[in-house]
Amino acid sequence: MSGRPRYALEGVNISKRFGHLRALEGVSLRLRRGSFHALLGENGAGKSTLVKCIMGYHRPSEGQFLIDEQEQSIDNPHEAHRLGIGMVYQHFTLIPNMSVAENLVLARPCLPARIDWRAETRRLREKLDALPFQVPLDAAINSLSAGEKQKVEILKQLTLDCRILILDEPTSVLTPDEADEVLGRIKAMTRETDLSVLIITHKFREVMHYADEVTVLRKGRAAGTTTVAGTTPAALAGMMLGCDPKRMPSTRREVAVREQVLDLERLTVLDDNGEPAVRGLSLSVAGGEIVGIAGVSGNGQRELVQALCGQRDIGAGCMRVQAERFRATREEIRRHHFRCLPEEPLRNACVPGMTIAENLALREFDRAPYARCGGWLNRAAIGARAAALIERFSVSPPVPAMPIGQLSGGNVQRAVLARELSGDVSVLIVANPCFGLDFAAVAEVRERIMSARNQGAAVLLVSEDLEEILELADRLLVMAGGRLVYETTPAAADLTLIGQHMAGH
Repeated sequence: MSGRPRYALEGVNISKRFGHLRALEGVSLRLRRGSFHALLGENGAGKSTLVKCIMGYHRPSEGQFLIDEQEQSIDNPHEAHRLGIGMVYQHFTLIPNMSVAENLVLARPCLPARIDWRAETRRLREKLDALPFQVPLDAAINSLSAGEKQKVEILKQLTLDCRILILDEPTSVLTPDEADEVLGRIKAMTRETDLSVLIITHKFREVMHYADEVTVLRKGRAAGTTTVAGTTPAALAGMMLGCDPKRMPSTRREVAVREQVLDLERLTVLDDNGEPAVRGLSLSVAGGEIVGIAGVSGNGQRELVQALCGQRDIGAGCMRVQAERFRATREEIRRHHFRCLPEEPLRNACVPGMTIAENLALREFDRAPYARCGGWLNRAAIGARAAALIERFSVSPPVPAMPIGQLSGGNVQRAVLARELSGDVSVLIVANPCFGLDFAAVAEVRERIMSARNQGAAVLLVSEDLEEILELADRLLVMAGGRLVYETTPAAADLTLIGQHMAGH
């Protein structure tokens, strides 16, 4: 039919069952040729299952895929590649000790018994001349920045001549400048060539700036598809949650100026290899203040948080809480009401095989009324406290006897927050608190952090999500190379300047 739109990829009534679980139910998706299409949805909405069906990792229980309007059976990733479909995953899949050229060549599905590296390098240079990213072919992967590695991941698919490119959270490890460069150049390719892009992201800014259309999944079903020009972030959030949410009012309250509560003086912390990861770092956080530390992963943030929480020794310098030297002993943590929500809380703040009730009691299990004379545990008191905290913090399912390792990521966060915020809090250390959480859980966790700040706690927020810091923090610091290299306020923030400091410039 004249004027009929051409689609690079169509999924028609895709359903996928795993036993009795319906991960997808009648989902349809149309990716226009030469378009940039975003896929949104909360955790568990079916995004990953749909993409794995497209890539041939799963076979749909029902429905079919059309490539260039011809029905195709995608039985495995090799078949997906043959059909021109490539995917860039959330985590790097590169071989660190090999060169860029070696990684690009080894990504090919078929290789000769003997590789002519000169000819392959010449072929790659010719291909790269026509592509938007230029990366030195002889550079070792482990010498590249996060942004350059992501470019190599994308080039790996483009040099394989893929026409449909799937991107899974491609900017999660990039600075703002790197993210804009990568997405901007890919968007330009969709305009200049027949490349069609499907991006999975949780960042509304990226959707509104770069996507042409958006499909939203909710609980395994398609909640709707719309053009970006015809929608708003609030409307997309409503589609994700199944309601029409009003914009949440700011919970930030003016707090009276307080004294400094947390002071770090020329702190040096070593990494796992005995090399300095944190180098002479000094900062102060006052009561009723959130100080956000932004930075690309691997610049000492993990080691800093571990030192603050007592999980890693300090090489030099000192920490002070309420003007007293602080070594993060159990007694000092109690006395100073020092609380921590580390990254990956199921791994770093919980015992997965223990129950929710037992994990909620880890701070207080050896004190009355949870411990009796002689060191016996008062299980009834522990259970009653757990039930109250579970209800107050909406932990689901509300079963104190369930192993905490069986909870979803959002509910693990709620349980740890319930334990850490259940009493008086003077200092709260938070690291990437919303990584991997769905839209509703993110809003709730951020609300809890802001509430602690409003009640007078000194909050240090370490996050790789710059938008999160800009939303929550009173002051913003940038960490690069183990040092604090820049300071500003969210109101005065210049994203270009922040990105340059994050990249070490």
